[in-house]
Amino acid sequence: MSSYPPIADHGMIGDLQTAALVSSEGSIDWWCTPRFDSPSIFASLLDSERGGYCRLAADLLPGNGLTIRQLYLSDTAVLITRFMAPSGVGEVADFMEPLDTTVPTGQHRLLRVARVVRGTLPFTFTCRPRFDYGRAPHTVTQLDRRSALFHGPNTDLRLQATGPIAFEADSTDVSASFTLSAGEVAAVVLTSDAPGSVEPEPLSLKAIRDDLESCRRFWLTWLRSCTYRGRWKNEVYRSAITLKLLTYAPSGAPIAAATAGLPEQVGGERNWDYRYTWIRDASLSVRSLIDLGFTAEAQAFRRWLRNRLTDGGTASGEPLQIMYRIDGDPQLTEETLDHFEGYRGSAPVRVGNAAADQIQLDIYGEAADALGLAGDIGGVRGWQAFAAMLDWLTEHWDRPDEGIWETRGGQRDFTYSRLMTWVAFDRGIRLATQASRPADIPRWTRARDAVFNQIIERGWSQKRQAFVQHYDTDVLDASLLLMPRVGFLSPHDPAWLSTLDAMGHELVSDSLVYRYDPEASPDGLRGSEGTFNLCSFLYVEALARSGRLVQARYAFDKMLTYANHVGLFAEEIGPSGEQLGNFPQAFTHLALVAAAMALDDELDAAENTPR
Repeated sequence: MSSYPPIADHGMIGDLQTAALVSSEGSIDWWCTPRFDSPSIFASLLDSERGGYCRLAADLLPGNGLTIRQLYLSDTAVLITRFMAPSGVGEVADFMEPLDTTVPTGQHRLLRVARVVRGTLPFTFTCRPRFDYGRAPHTVTQLDRRSALFHGPNTDLRLQATGPIAFEADSTDVSASFTLSAGEVAAVVLTSDAPGSVEPEPLSLKAIRDDLESCRRFWLTWLRSCTYRGRWKNEVYRSAITLKLLTYAPSGAPIAAATAGLPEQVGGERNWDYRYTWIRDASLSVRSLIDLGFTAEAQAFRRWLRNRLTDGGTASGEPLQIMYRIDGDPQLTEETLDHFEGYRGSAPVRVGNAAADQIQLDIYGEAADALGLAGDIGGVRGWQAFAAMLDWLTEHWDRPDEGIWETRGGQRDFTYSRLMTWVAFDRGIRLATQASRPADIPRWTRARDAVFNQIIERGWSQKRQAFVQHYDTDVLDASLLLMPRVGFLSPHDPAWLSTLDAMGHELVSDSLVYRYDPEASPDGLRGSEGTFNLCSFLYVEALARSGRLVQARYAFDKMLTYANHVGLFAEEIGPSGEQLGNFPQAFTHLALVAAAMALDDELDAAENTPR
């Protein structure tokens, strides 16, 4: 096993409360439990020696004719890793049982099932947990030849196996070697739970087969709600499953990505923890979920969002803060894991996120838009909290902030932030009017119009003939690709088309889109970054809505070539096409869905237009 496989060399499995990454070499390189934002048990992605992993793979070197392929069982989150060699062909199925419940669960089961379909194949199994991000010692007790118990701080990890696997334990780890012939099956189950919990049921291959079939049926049944029938069904379905896997079922809150600390530049310092719920990311996902037919998931997040407004629990005293833990806790203290070397030496490794304390005024527009899609803010108390948020915003919209990209170079008058405050007032006025709710509509209207006029006067660069990142620069910013979607400008407005052209010349490289130019607009961090996948898909959507269909479709098709072998995207694409940043990223996948649906709409309209 290589020390650090490529970030993209992984598939994701999960149970809707936590998630694990499995490499194509059969190694679980990342797993935090009992929640997405809990400390890790396996984190070899961040330190190959200290992080811990669990590997189940064919015991052959690639030079011996071994070929490895990885895929998802169609339309499910069951990950299959196939090992093909002259002596035989085998596979390992990795999955977790979906816990689609409003009750947080302490026990989580990760199942690994090996079988051989032709010939004979040797396997090895190694389990090296490292609790609390590799900081805490643990003990291991071999209970019998086919079970063992790792005891760490606040967490037990139990191993159970079916024959012919027989464990051997040393002071900290467990390993096994075994051989399977055609038709034979063996399984390992890892169960995490609080210390002293009830012992899991004994294993049987029949029960494991039943678990696998139950998992498969869950995903196929869930996908039946999807209304998408467009041209990119496989890609949209995989993105939908990924978004579901990244949503914490007990609260309905989606996380930004499954991982922490994966770098935007290998060897650089742009390494952040994305296992939290950003108001922005999650709110933008609501429209994609509704458009796909997943109304229950959209409604669950809106409830979570309304609770954040009515709770009023923010460190700053503002109506909302930019991100929360998945249960709504606003405390995300950032710390550095100095004992981890970071992915391929990319340090520091951070957990928690200090950006939670930043001022980013755009979140009020995204929140208002997400809540407004329901047409009902949530009863009297919900409306009162929503109206109070807009009343507050009338007094605070005209001030600098850190902006959508969470730069650490100081506050600015970011155009995107102003754009989304305009959205907040616009949606609030519509809702109050449509639902006949009490509101200071004249005051909101004055604020909305003042924001609009300010953006036109100060956010527009006569020199660039484009809307720019903030009022004191001529630098462009790809976040403004959302201008037509939110209704600020028509996608055919000359000012917008001119902005789109400018972005195409400065920010776009072979369909890949940079967020902005950090050299022209310093962001307070050293190093560079790759192109941002969210922006690349927003560019496709903007091209499509502006009528540039040939260019949009070609850009979309090229973007799809950057997906990994199982259809997943990280945050960014590097200079050589490698995936960078936390993985997989929800923002990217929701933008893929929006781009596909925009292309479908515009292509259908063009095909139905008489010549």
